[in-house]
Amino acid sequence: MRHQDQLEQARKLLAYLDTQTTAMADAVYRNEVTDYTCPKQLARECELFFKGGPLHIGLSCLLPSAGDYMTHDYSGVPILLVRQDDGSLRAFLNVCRHRGARVAEGCGQGVRRLSCPYHAWSYATDGRLLARPDERSFAEVDKSERGLRDLAVVEKYGMIWLSPTPGAHFDLDARLAGLEGDLAAYRLDTYHLRVLHAKTVDPILYSNLATFDGFGRNLRMIGARRTIDKLRQTPEAEWNLIPYAAVIYVLFPNTVFVAQGDHIESWHVFPDRNSTDDSVMYVSLYTPEKASADNARRHWDRNMDLLMATVEKEDFPLSEGIQRGFYSGAQDEVLFGRNEPSLQHFHKSVKAALSEGAGVG
Repeated sequence: MRHQDQLEQARKLLAYLDTQTTAMADAVYRNEVTDYTCPKQLARECELFFKGGPLHIGLSCLLPSAGDYMTHDYSGVPILLVRQDDGSLRAFLNVCRHRGARVAEGCGQGVRRLSCPYHAWSYATDGRLLARPDERSFAEVDKSERGLRDLAVVEKYGMIWLSPTPGAHFDLDARLAGLEGDLAAYRLDTYHLRVLHAKTVDPILYSNLATFDGFGRNLRMIGARRTIDKLRQTPEAEWNLIPYAAVIYVLFPNTVFVAQGDHIESWHVFPDRNSTDDSVMYVSLYTPEKASADNARRHWDRNMDLLMATVEKEDFPLSEGIQRGFYSGAQDEVLFGRNEPSLQHFHKSVKAALSEGAGVG
């Protein structure tokens, strides 16, 4: 976050703390229970948001060097990303153009070519078809037209975004709707990766005290840590809000991106296309430097143990119970109070996107 924005948001948080208030919406928002249980709406959301995209995949440091690759299947489309020799990033459908088998699994480093395990058709890292056994049997099919199918991918602000649909294109800055300044200020290219499941726990943050700002269909919510009063001890021009707050972004439609002071988290949630009651999530924790020393690894392991306990024993069971309750007939709508402007904004954004018939903001 840019320094001028930090000052503005810090002033808001300290004022909320002094007055025991928080950011407020204009009215209570009512969201229909059927939005969480309707198979037709699930199918429409999958088509518009997750097939159409664009989707945030992760940070650029997932693929730091030429020949690094990773597969991604959470959107329902088999995707392959490969770092090129010139440093650029390419994305393809992870589908051989011969019989449709996958050409890569998992992730890896230093790959020079990709080979289908079915009939050994092989591809360059830029997607070109290099070789196919028994070439004479396919001579009438132009090899240059059988490369891996390209997907639009944009790498900017240290982030990777792509569309799972061939031929689709998108304007990332238009999609971010003003958030690009915030994201650029984090200098995310310098972060390293460890995969964890993490969530902010209540004793760290003040309850019911947060700022809210909407950016198109995205949003930013900043929660104050219980140490934020220490800011008052330094001149305002020297304030650094980040250590005293959790800066939470929701990047439409399915990513929660959190700046947590000494690390960054990203939460990516994808629907199960066959069930309104299930989803798949992957969570990444990025640190400013690689945790190679024993004490650094112990530090992140302790964080992992604490945060996993909070999520698995409290948050997820509670959410599962809420979902089951939607089928009971106890209520027709879910209420979001005036003190929940961020949740209101997200649900309103989903409705607006469905109404307009497009997944871009």
